[in-house]
Amino acid sequence: RARQGDVPLLAEHFGRRMAIELEWPNWPGFTSRALAELEAYPWPGNVRELRNVIERAVYRHEDPEREVDLIIFDPFHSPWAPASAGTPTAGTPVIGDADEPPHAPASLPGSVATSDLRAAVSDYERQLLEEALRKNRFNQRATAAALNLSYDQLRHALKRHKLQDSAA
Repeated sequence: RARQGDVPLLAEHFGRRMAIELEWPNWPGFTSRALAELEAYPWPGNVRELRNVIERAVYRHEDPEREVDLIIFDPFHSPWAPASAGTPTAGTPVIGDADEPPHAPASLPGSVATSDLRAAVSDYERQLLEEALRKNRFNQRATAAALNLSYDQLRHALKRHKLQDSAA
């Protein structure tokens, strides 16, 4: 990072290109907070890393009329990882409410007495999917982000649990 001023210029360039690719009517730009996050990041990779972060931020942004404000530097970071794995990036979506820790499980029956582990896990996964869909107003991209899944992984899980019609 020899040239500090290049990050905002490159971010705008990559953002505009992605907006054109997504056929947005115009490019809204980034919020000042998002630009500050981009400039503060150490960028251990090269320009390709910056491009990937920007393209991901624009692709995940839902309202082309508002400025892009959510920057996720590490899409593979899990909010459920042990503390030694690092701290979550700013804006990492979580399923739970603000008062609830991100690792808190959805409510389970008092005593889980089952001889069929696969069925119990499947039921629990379905509960998580239904709850996340409701909390994200059935927006599949937001739900996938909240569950730390790719969009395709979420669609596969919805199909497996026959929830694709309720999520459409």
